[in-house]
Order: sequence, then structure tokens, then C-alpha cells
Amino acid sequence: MIRRMLLPVAVVLSLTVAPFGAEAKPTQASPRAEAVARALGTLRAAHPGSDHAFRARDVVLDRDGTAHVRLDRFYRGLEVLGGDVVVHDAGATSGGLAKELRLSTRPTVSARAAAATAAVRGTTRATPRLVVHAFGDVPVLAWDVALEPSERHVVVSATTGAVIDGWEGIHTADGTGHAVYAGTVTVQTNATATGYELRDPTRGNGYTTDLRGATSGIGTIFAGTDNDWGTGVHGSTGAARESAAVDAHYGIAMTWDYYKNTHNRLGIANDGKGTYARVHYGSNYDNAFWSDSCFCMTFGDGDGSTDGPLVSLDIAGHEMTHGVTSRTANLAYRGESGGLNEATSDIFGTMVEFAAANASDPGDYAIGEEILVPYTGDGFRTMYHPSLDGRSPDCWSKTIGRLNVHYSSGVANRFFFLLAEGTASSLGDGLGGCKNAPAVTGIGRLAAGRIWYRALTVYMTSKTAYVGARDATIRAAADLGYSTATVKSAWNSVGVPVSAAG
Repeated sequence: MIRRMLLPVAVVLSLTVAPFGAEAKPTQASPRAEAVARALGTLRAAHPGSDHAFRARDVVLDRDGTAHVRLDRFYRGLEVLGGDVVVHDAGATSGGLAKELRLSTRPTVSARAAAATAAVRGTTRATPRLVVHAFGDVPVLAWDVALEPSERHVVVSATTGAVIDGWEGIHTADGTGHAVYAGTVTVQTNATATGYELRDPTRGNGYTTDLRGATSGIGTIFAGTDNDWGTGVHGSTGAARESAAVDAHYGIAMTWDYYKNTHNRLGIANDGKGTYARVHYGSNYDNAFWSDSCFCMTFGDGDGSTDGPLVSLDIAGHEMTHGVTSRTANLAYRGESGGLNEATSDIFGTMVEFAAANASDPGDYAIGEEILVPYTGDGFRTMYHPSLDGRSPDCWSKTIGRLNVHYSSGVANRFFFLLAEGTASSLGDGLGGCKNAPAVTGIGRLAAGRIWYRALTVYMTSKTAYVGARDATIRAAADLGYSTATVKSAWNSVGVPVSAAG
């Protein structure tokens, strides 16, 4: 929680007024109040004068009556961070500062300058308060800057402007989740007054809600008392209802981590803010989607026959990536640009799956394979051999833009597989190149992902088509120091020419 300014107060013993004609007698102080009074007396003797004040924060009474009083310290009205002290009966103390403070309380660095120094990407508000920082060897005047929404504190020297300390203001908990597809996983949750909720303060406060069959609204955030979620089996009642939520919440976290660790991107909009996921949408809804209007993901429970809940790891990464695309290249959802939009989500959904390294759902180049009933390992799209679905082309043609964007994505998916893994990879099936193009030697998933991300965020625009994507990835590879020859070879292998003339 955000720390607030605490002002020093004195202990007051209340007096009651006796009935008329009776003798008024003061009410006896409680043992706690008496302990505080003794502790304040001890501290006043050790720190005489008006510069110092103390406020009791907690009192512990032993069975034998011995008291231990914890107090916060203030210097000329400013809280002394690291100056808290515990006074024990008989005058002994723990913590605090043994010496008197002697420093000016007039800052030479303004609150606005301190806030600007402390603010990081994703900060919506920075609130400074003047304090004495006494965690180091020498107490100094400083600004304690509370950042929102992360609730991180950054301490900036009020005399030099340098950052001297910092800590997190949110207290999180590691919950245990039993997912439908991801197995037993650790999920980051938020501790509340009554238990826990599926909210992740470490990743921009992203959270997961239950729509309970509705098709509108935010839904109700999942909450519980024991921080143990789901049963590992999808169900419509009780703890089983949480199982799909665990997959979704875990998928949000793994996608956030992939973008942060691989591309230094803080959240979907790169602003440090989390998003939310809605599960149990509608009745037998056999799809999942991203919506810019709510900045959220929505997952259906599947058709109840051939498809289970659409909350698998690669689908979560896929949907969140639509949000990334909308805030970068914003590839128009039509024609060839729409196919590239869908491919981008398949590409990074797959990279999230590999990065998570989850033994229950290992990385592969099949999309949504986990949700299919019965499980065969084949997804509803296959990046290394798109035409296996009977609808997606393996090779580019001048008419590819007439296809549904979920099918025209196949060419870019296959390009990415070849760039990352190469023609002879055991993860594929050895499909040859278009028009007898020569074999491709892959450069690895990390490099391929970085190339596509830079192309997306730096060079592609809303109307980029396949020829433009070829040029964008070549330029991105050159920027990053990777082989442009391999990029060209992979595009040649899927038949994308150097110009629209073909």
C-alpha cells in the first residue's frame, strides 16, 4: 500500500464526567496506553527538544506484562524512513537512530524534478513527499515518490537529485493454479482483506473475470480464500469453473513476460498497464477474440464437442498480440495486410508457448492444438505446412489477398518457421520450397522473433502487404545484425517476390 504522511501525536488519557454530586475520578489508562506513555518518556529523555517526535504504531504485551512498543520517528514534521524504533520495558531499545539528526529540511531539488526523475514508462501519476532517508549510514533529506499504477516507491535525494533507494508498494502472493491445459502452475495473485483475487500487480494489475455466460460487461473477478485455484478439469460449477481462468491468467503472465524479456516491451500498449481476460463467454462459444474497445481478451468455452475452452497458452498469446499489432503497425484486417495481422498473432503466440517452457504444453508450430477433442497434436493451423488445413496456401500468389485473413496468414507463418528452424527441422515435415526454391538454414527462434518484432514496430504500416513485409524484415535483420541473406532465402522459399509485379 502507498505509505501516507503520519503526523506525531501525543497519548491522551480520557476523563469521564461523574454524576452531579459525586466525585469525578479519572478513568484508568489501559495497559497499552501506559506502555506507550512509558516508551514516549524514554524517547523524550534520549532526544530532548522539539525537532524530534514519535508516534506509536504497535504494542506487544507479553504474558508477564512486559511491553514492547513500536514507534515511527519524525524530524521537524518529516517522517524518518529507517528511523522506527521498538522500546522495551526497562528502557532498552531496538532499531532507530542512536544519534541526533542535524540537517536542513529545505530541499534544493523540487518535487516536480524528483517526480520526473523517478517516473518510468507506464507511470500515470508520481506523488512526491519530503522525508528523511535514514537507511544508509548518513541520513539525508529526500523525496519519496510513489508511482501509479505500479505502486513502486523511488527515493530521490532532495539535494542532489540522484535516485538513492526504492521498493515495491504492492504485496503479492504466489497462488497455485490447476489449469485445463497448462497443468499445475504458479499464478500471481493479489492479497485482499478477505482472501485473494486473480489480479497480477507485478504485471500492470492484469486480472481475470468470469462472464458466467454473458456476452457483455466486464464480469466478476475471480476471488477465493485459499489461493488455490481450479481443479485441472474444465467445469461449470465450483472450483472447476476456475480451471479455465487459471489458463487465461497464466497465459496473460507468460505473454507479458515474453514481450518484456525478449523485446523490452512493458505490456500490450508498452505503457506498463495490464489488461484483463474474460472467460466463460456466452454459451458453447467456439472462439476467442481481442477487443480494442475494452482493451481486453475474451475466451469462449468451446462447442462442448470437438473443442474445449479456448484458453490454451498459444491462443492467449495470439489474442494479446492482436493488441500489440493495433498499437504498432495496425495492419488492416483485410487483404494481404489482414493475413499478416493474423500471422503476427500466430507467430508470437507460438513464441510465447516456447518461452514458457511448460512441460504440459510444450512449444510447437501448431496453433490451438491443446483445445481439440480428442487431442492429436495437430492444431487448426500448422505453421510449417499451412495447406494441411485444406484452405491455407503454402506459397504466395497474386490472388492471395482474396482469401480470408486466417488462411492468407499461412504464407507468413511458413516463412517464419523456415527463418527460425530451417527446411530440415524435425519440428516440421520437410515440405519443400515453392518453385523448387533451395533449402533454408534457420537462424533460431530468438533471432527470428526479434526480426519480426522490429519489422512490425518500426517498418510495417496499416497497408503493408507481403512484398512490403519482405522488405521490412530484411531491413529489420540488417538493423539487428542478422543475416539478410537468410531472410531473403526464407521469403523465396514461400514464393514472395521482391516486387508486387511478381
